[in-house]
Amino acid sequence: MIGILVLTHEDLGEHLIRCASHVVGMKPPQLMHLGVFIQDDPDAVLIQARELIQQLDSGDGVLILNDMFGATPCNIASRLVQPGKIACLSGANLPMLVRVLTYRHEPLPAVIEKGLSGGQRGVIQIDAEPCHAN
Repeated sequence: MIGILVLTHEDLGEHLIRCASHVVGMKPPQLMHLGVFIQDDPDAVLIQARELIQQLDSGDGVLILNDMFGATPCNIASRLVQPGKIACLSGANLPMLVRVLTYRHEPLPAVIEKGLSGGQRGVIQIDAEPCHAN
């Protein structure tokens, strides 16, 4: 099973995990969050992230989800990537997280593809229904 680390600004990842747990009906195993706060030293967060990845990796790899490309959590995550072992997707949202949780028993490349498609397909415009008077 692929381990999942949600590496985000502050507590965003914790809230995504809570919401995903609600959607799937339980707190999934091998799923952790690491928040990056304004006062944090990125090198210290990197060390914490490496420790969490060791805990999450059961031999199938780890997928890191971060909230925003180019920001500090993403920059930290990019230093952790190891092709075939540790991957990272940026732009994390609830559909992406639910999708990777659903398919995490697949090989890492398949989970990456499912996460990307889930995240992208989860962003759509909703048109308003016309109001009907009764």
